Amino acid sequence: MNRLLPLVLALAAWPCSAQPAKAPPKAELSPQEKEELESALAEAGSSPIEFLRALEKHLAKYPDSPGRPDIERAAVRAAIQANDDPRIIAFGERVLRRQPDDLQILDAVARALLTSDAKTAAERALKYARRSEELLRQMQKGGAHGGMSAAEWQNQTDRSLSRALGFEARAGGNLGRLEEALALAQRAFETYPNADAARENARWQERLGKPEAAARALADAFAIPDAKTTDADRARDRARMGDLYRRAKGTDAGLGDLLLEAYDRNLALVRAREMRMRQSDPNALLTNPMEFTLGGLDGEKLNMASLKGKILVLDVWATWCVPCRAQHPLYQRVKQRFRDNADVVFLSIDTDEDRSLVKPFLEAEKWPDKVYFEDGLTRALAITSIPTTIVIDRRGQVVSRMNGYVPERFVDMLSERVRDALR
Repeated sequence: MNRLLPLVLALAAWPCSAQPAKAPPKAELSPQEKEELESALAEAGSSPIEFLRALEKHLAKYPDSPGRPDIERAAVRAAIQANDDPRIIAFGERVLRRQPDDLQILDAVARALLTSDAKTAAERALKYARRSEELLRQMQKGGAHGGMSAAEWQNQTDRSLSRALGFEARAGGNLGRLEEALALAQRAFETYPNADAARENARWQERLGKPEAAARALADAFAIPDAKTTDADRARDRARMGDLYRRAKGTDAGLGDLLLEAYDRNLALVRAREMRMRQSDPNALLTNPMEFTLGGLDGEKLNMASLKGKILVLDVWATWCVPCRAQHPLYQRVKQRFRDNADVVFLSIDTDEDRSLVKPFLEAEKWPDKVYFEDGLTRALAITSIPTTIVIDRRGQVVSRMNGYVPERFVDMLSERVRDALR
């Protein structure tokens, strides 16, 4: 089934999402309309472009469809996947009139509008970018959520905030506010150093007649570690930087020193940011699950490295997850099978955002488990749904992953996977 179809039809998913989902809006389509929509989307297959065309044809036939808000929202998602800027703008602005606080759509529409230098487009993009900035600052004041640690949350929202400020800079510059654009671009880079923000800084430095400062900004774009920057991007940055430097200096002399200074400057920026994150969260930036430190229900700490050489069986769950509750007795049966084997360690990993719910839940359900909080481990293990059961071998490698469970087979399946890891 096309992955956007559930958004349109508000179908239930199994297993649970890794976070509790808000109830989707119910689009009460007539049986005939629903049948036609399902058929059209099935024919579209996995192509975002065909999916988008099917939605447009459906809306043309059913302009007053009660499902129009959901269908238009799905159309925006498909347009984003298809990189179709005109449709991102057309559908996105309709959705934003109803739901002005959707950050993903605010971002996509602002970016799409800024592919044009037209002032009317810039004015609209500026409105959306400013709204994004406002929402992101509110989110930062509210603290971490979504299962992220405080450090991860700060890092992610800073990255998004930098992008919003960059859009504000481009829109303001397109409206002729060059000094304001430069200041916003510099704030974007200070908020989260990245190549796009550095390029935006260079753009307005050059427009203001400061080629040497623009070359320095492009040196930052070239030198800053940024996973989104391709080799082709770096080559363009390097060539443009050289052109600007020669315009300012009349020579290439000193250009190498400019690059070396940029490497040192940006390496220091990245390391300083990493240190700040690690101070607030020892698990920040870690990718190896065996390097994590997990907090326990009563404040104790579990250093995963202390369990190296053991077979680890992780039950990842949450209090609100009904399938997790149904699976738990089966997990306990497997645990009993290996109760006399000191080489097998069973760990109960809770993913609740509100940790105060966990202890009363355990008492009410009479679960005897010693529980640890995930503290970023679900990110490292790429867990997106629960219940998930993970087996880690003696070398610290994930050797089994069970998303959801089959009731009649779970006990034997998990037991066999543990035995395989022991061999």
